[in-house]
Amino acid sequence: MPFAALMPPSSAAIAVAPLSVALLLGAYAIGSLSGSLLLGRLRGVDIREQGSGNAGGTNAFRTQGLRFALAVVVFDIGKGALATWLALRYAPVGDDLPVTAHGYLAAFAAVLGHVWPIWHGFRGGKGAATLVGGVAVLWPFALPVLLLAWAAVLILSGYVGLATVIAALCLPVLAWLGDAGLPRQCFAIAAAALIVFTHRGNLARLRAGTESRFAGARLLHRWRRS
Repeated sequence: MPFAALMPPSSAAIAVAPLSVALLLGAYAIGSLSGSLLLGRLRGVDIREQGSGNAGGTNAFRTQGLRFALAVVVFDIGKGALATWLALRYAPVGDDLPVTAHGYLAAFAAVLGHVWPIWHGFRGGKGAATLVGGVAVLWPFALPVLLLAWAAVLILSGYVGLATVIAALCLPVLAWLGDAGLPRQCFAIAAAALIVFTHRGNLARLRAGTESRFAGARLLHRWRRS
């Protein structure tokens, strides 16, 4: 359903070239390379068995430290950017599916690969860093807004999951305010919905009052107490 939503409307059926299919499958395969799990093997750990059990940057930081988490985030952002760039670079020109649509589909496929990685038993992370990589290639002007929203919510609340969800929800708003074309609009909505879905546990814990905080990030709270 998400892939179909990103395709432009047409009165006739859209013929998808074999190369297009290969690019999207390749994007999913690249996204399935989990930074935390691959790097974790080098130190003999599987972070899915530690902390929250999530194979993402936040759990990597909590269980393995800052340097490991930074390496994971860079890896996951890079794979999202690579999958997107390859789709744009090698998308068939003149095909029923526009080149830009290839890029947005590939970025979304890479995020799906990160969340449900074929190489790691379909148990991955939550997709935010990989999404950032795709956005950096396709929509770089959106990044400062997303980072500002993420940082603001994190500083005010200390909740990383909430900050990530709010930042993702900015995507459809930016697409609407910028009068974006259909591929970007559909990508923004689909990506935001997926991030909300992958963070559903965080949101449930927020409602229950059991979500853990990064207390050190609550700068405003610390300033008021000092």
